[in-house]
Amino acid sequence: MFTLKPSAIAGCQEVQPRVMHDARGSFVKVFHADAFRELGLATEFTEEYYSHSHKGVIRGMHFQTPPADHAKMVYCVRGEVFDVVLDLRVGSPTYGQAATFVLSAEAGNYVYIPKGLAHGFCALSDTATLVYKVTTVYAPQSDAGVLWSSVDVDWPVETPILSERDARFPRFDQFESPFTYE
Repeated sequence: MFTLKPSAIAGCQEVQPRVMHDARGSFVKVFHADAFRELGLATEFTEEYYSHSHKGVIRGMHFQTPPADHAKMVYCVRGEVFDVVLDLRVGSPTYGQAATFVLSAEAGNYVYIPKGLAHGFCALSDTATLVYKVTTVYAPQSDAGVLWSSVDVDWPVETPILSERDARFPRFDQFESPFTYE
């Protein structure tokens, strides 16, 4: 039902569901609790939301700190995005390293992101809609991030469109991580 492609970061995986196409279009099942449980993935999602972004927008690098930290599943239902995760777990063999993915509505693929990783993306298409499923409720006091340009990634845009909040995040090398690798 789902094919997992592990990334270089432990626990972070690209998921490829079965995409069914016919004359009407396509159909994708993105979540199945029993299948996720068998694969060792989270099954208790508490919130789901989506964002619309224009080409060249970067959102990120976002996460929630403990005790409101969460696993996250992200997928693109319209357009295409360059997706990035950053390992913030002190003691992890990949601490400070990033993994990248291209997610698209056409491919139907998505990324499963464990606790302790930051997430961000850049919209590649004229418009892109990204859906997020998370395992904890949004907690403003735990909302945090690191500056997108301080991550060792070859972003597909030189002068992105950013929110004021995202532009003010601390650089990764100035960030004191509350996450530990288990």
